[in-house]
Amino acid sequence: MKPSLVKGTRDFGPEQMRKRHFIFDTIRSTFRRFGFQPLETPSMENLTTLTGKYGDEGDQLLFKILNSGEFAATLTDADLQTAQQPGGSKKLIPQLAEKGLRYDLTVPFARYVVMNRNALALPFKRYQMQPVWRADRPQRGRYREFYQCDADVVGTDSLLCEAEIVLMIHEVFRNLGITDFTLKINNRKILAGIAEAIGVPGQEATLSVAIDKLDKIGQEKVLDELRERGFSDDALSQLEPLFASAPEGGILATLERLRQWLAASETAQAGLAELEQMLTLVQQYGLSGSALHVEIDPTLARGLSYYTGAIFEVKANNVSIGSVSGGGRYDNLTGAFGMPGLSGVGISFGVDRIYDVMDELNLFPEGAGQITRVLLVPFDEPARAVALPLLRTLREADVAAEMYPDLTKVKKMLDYANAKSIPFVVLIGSEEVQTGLLSLKNMITGEQQKLRAEDVLTTVSA
Repeated sequence: MKPSLVKGTRDFGPEQMRKRHFIFDTIRSTFRRFGFQPLETPSMENLTTLTGKYGDEGDQLLFKILNSGEFAATLTDADLQTAQQPGGSKKLIPQLAEKGLRYDLTVPFARYVVMNRNALALPFKRYQMQPVWRADRPQRGRYREFYQCDADVVGTDSLLCEAEIVLMIHEVFRNLGITDFTLKINNRKILAGIAEAIGVPGQEATLSVAIDKLDKIGQEKVLDELRERGFSDDALSQLEPLFASAPEGGILATLERLRQWLAASETAQAGLAELEQMLTLVQQYGLSGSALHVEIDPTLARGLSYYTGAIFEVKANNVSIGSVSGGGRYDNLTGAFGMPGLSGVGISFGVDRIYDVMDELNLFPEGAGQITRVLLVPFDEPARAVALPLLRTLREADVAAEMYPDLTKVKKMLDYANAKSIPFVVLIGSEEVQTGLLSLKNMITGEQQKLRAEDVLTTVSA
């Protein structure tokens, strides 16, 4: 049988994993600097935990795990007849599958908070970096198995938490070398206010599904879709300010235009006030001017089934990949598990898409994620006896080192070092054994020098 991969999944070789670890380490170090604690949850969750949290479309994308044993033996003739009816197979799912692979990290986090609420000090800040699974149609930048790197704060509705998410996003992308990106921000209250302003209060979800496609299908097709959904021409004519070009003056000018357009909506004014206060905190921290990659986008609508306040989305500019990060404020996600009223806000970084962006832009630094720093190359048994104590010394000094296992041709051993991008090689032959001076070769510059063992350690540690 010819081996193959499941569609939408990938193998990662050593070179790819080194680059992925560079991304993971960069994000993890940022999370830790901002005071977030690590958390992991199981790959599997009960379907009762997952279903109903992501909307109908999300439920369709859940990977379900068949119950073990002779599960089919419990099906009756009536069950089989039900399965043949339109939508009937969904009714049999509880009998066939009780578990599923996690769809994201937010719902398992909410479940964890509820189960451990008496042991947690609130506000609780956690980060989580694990794979998730979605039964989606695979395409570039969209996979069935992929990693998310989440950071969430629950137990407070302070806008300082939103401000810190803005700061973390900027720090992560700056440290990754992605300098040309846009952080789009909106607020669910603004979307609700737009619906009120055009005379369709309470229909912001329907409105948002259409206007969120503006970048992809254009204004006319968005309006056509809204007409098909029952919006009147009078209501659509009042949407005109939404499609106008961004005013000169940046963020403040955009906020002012929205404030004037949505003046009659208290809900929208509350959302705009939250955005302004959040951005004030960001600027007080010291992030402003050209270093602030923020755009207020009133058409941004994601996670409408659970976001209640701020909404975030990050896109790298001038690349073919879509959004690489997103998040928002949710006021009652834990309510589904019997703990209402616990507010939270979070952000998720898509490692796989970030990898594709950095690969497309050639942003990975040379030696990113490099593991072995020194390769010891003994020519014979006496040389190996000299190399082993040095190998121990290097490792005890926290220098990643290895020794070529076979006594073979020097060229083969040097080719091995080049293949693994090892920057230093210590050559040990009969002369080195007799004199105690070891030959240290810099594989990047080609420079070679004679050094004592203790000087080798100093040089490769620099």
